[in-house]
Amino acid sequence: MVFSAFAQISLWGVLAASAFGFVFGGVYFGALVPKYYAIALGREAMPAAKLDMLTILGPFVCNIVMIVTTSAIMRMIGIVSLTDALSLGLVIGVGYLLAMCMTIAINPNFPRPFYYTMVNAPYFLLSSLVTSAVLFLLQ
Repeated sequence: MVFSAFAQISLWGVLAASAFGFVFGGVYFGALVPKYYAIALGREAMPAAKLDMLTILGPFVCNIVMIVTTSAIMRMIGIVSLTDALSLGLVIGVGYLLAMCMTIAINPNFPRPFYYTMVNAPYFLLSSLVTSAVLFLLQ
C-alpha cells in the first residue's frame, strides 16, 4: 500500500507545486527576507553570499522530494476534500517543517535559532499549505 501510493501521484500536481515553491522561494528569500535571514545567521555585517547552482537547485530538488512525499501521503490517507488537504498541509508545515527547522537551528552554528525559525516559518507554512492544495486540486 505504501509504495503503490507513489504510482498514483499526479505529475501535473507535482510540477505545479514545484514551480510554485521555486518562484515563492526565490521571492521570499531573495526579495522579502534576505536582511532578516542574514541577521538570523549572524552575517548582517558580511557581504551577501553569491548564488551558485547548489544554492539554487539544491532546495528545488529537496522541495520536489517533499512534494512527492506529501502527494504519496495524501493518497495513503485518502484525502477527499480541500479542507482535508489544507489540514494535512498545516500538520506537515508545523509538525515537520517548522519543527525540523528549529531542530536544525538549535546548534552552536546558529546564533539566533528562534529568530531563524521565525524568518523561515512563513515560507515553510505557506508553501506546505499551497503544495497540499495544488496536489489535491490537480490529482
